[in-house]
Amino acid sequence: MQWDHVILNGTLVTASDTYKGNIYVKDGKIYAITEGLLDGDAKEITDASGKYVLPGFIDSHVHSRDGKNGAHHKEDFFHSSMAGACGGVTTIIEQPNSNPAVYNVEMMDSLIETIGPKAHVDFGNWGLCIGKLNNADLPKLAEHGAAAFKFFWGYALDLATYQLIYNYKEGMQNVLPPLDDGEVYTIFREVAKTGKLIGIHAENFWLIKELTAEVMATDERDYNAVLKSRPAVSEITVIETAIAFAKATGAHLHILHLATGDGVEIIRRAQQDGINVTAETCPHYLFLTDKDFERVGAQIKGYPPVRTQRDQDLLWQGLKDGIISFVVTDHAPHTPEEKMKDYWEAPAGMAAIETASMLMLTAVNEGKITLNQVAAWMSENVAKMFDYYPLKGSLQVGTDADLAIVDLDQEYIFDQSTMHSRTKLSPYNGMKMKGRVVQTILRGITTSKDGDIVGDPQGKWVRPLK
Repeated sequence: MQWDHVILNGTLVTASDTYKGNIYVKDGKIYAITEGLLDGDAKEITDASGKYVLPGFIDSHVHSRDGKNGAHHKEDFFHSSMAGACGGVTTIIEQPNSNPAVYNVEMMDSLIETIGPKAHVDFGNWGLCIGKLNNADLPKLAEHGAAAFKFFWGYALDLATYQLIYNYKEGMQNVLPPLDDGEVYTIFREVAKTGKLIGIHAENFWLIKELTAEVMATDERDYNAVLKSRPAVSEITVIETAIAFAKATGAHLHILHLATGDGVEIIRRAQQDGINVTAETCPHYLFLTDKDFERVGAQIKGYPPVRTQRDQDLLWQGLKDGIISFVVTDHAPHTPEEKMKDYWEAPAGMAAIETASMLMLTAVNEGKITLNQVAAWMSENVAKMFDYYPLKGSLQVGTDADLAIVDLDQEYIFDQSTMHSRTKLSPYNGMKMKGRVVQTILRGITTSKDGDIVGDPQGKWVRPLK
């Protein structure tokens, strides 16, 4: 037998098992997993002695700023997927607020055509919900292969481009104002008919508008003022309303980038009541708190905001209890010049896809979590949620040979200048880390090794299995 790739002597790690084994790859698929050696030659042999082999990571929350009219000076899919590959990611599910936005089949195909040649990882994509303007397009997007649908709750849209407007003011021209609850309810109802989940950005625009005005009328500009302007209740009110809509319509509700620890208990109760609601969180909510603001300034800025140590502790517990299903990055880079502004002027978002596995593996070494939990939270659970499992997110014979090889003993000081995103800026710069992905394999092909990219883009668009 002529093998494409053989990975020898590794410790294989899934969400439920850890065992020694060799992986044999043929035609991009896992052909065999064995204790002993099989006959044949191999185009590539990787000795994984002393290392751990996990299913390749899947990041379902990435804003690569791409599309034909994308903000390419900040990021593009070539750089985001390269950064992902260097962090062990083998599949990205791209968010729909590209430019043009993915609000119908034509725009979906446009994005796939644009980013496909740049892809260092396999990829899928979300569809965008904009109410009456595209409710009729949702079934077509689902049939065409959209992995899920996203609704930016509380955001206005530019009617010319369907791009988000972050600082909406009443009376703006050629703008779709934030939708009212009736319009949102119809979105839930229409998405439910497709069988896909609806992911929501859970922040209450009107509450934030009022509280921000109150803060701006004072002299307060510290991080405590930030949290006053976007308090936990701004997430909670939307989560509670969305859960009620999910119960009424039968929609699968997914809470994106959960930041408030109080949201965990609300979601827990809804799940216990049989409502189909799930959640994700992000590394910046698990590894940063309000106390980091003095150190990194506006680099910490994201929406919802990084909150307190209590919130962080509750989010970790929510993950361990299974209330939160997985960890994604909300990778959304801005230029260093933008992020070095005053917090109130700087845009929200950070380059995060490359550092996520570093942080999680460091947590493994600190005894906070296990490698099996990393495999669940960064691979298997994501694949199952978006209907890519077991093609992705597994170590099973017959599935794509997507692998992340981890050296848990590697110690280093993270240097942001080594990042592969177009924007090389991170709130974790200078942090001592232990544990790193040292090789990423996509469908049997090595895409990164020892922290750098290998070869040309090999990624392709992948349709969900159902």
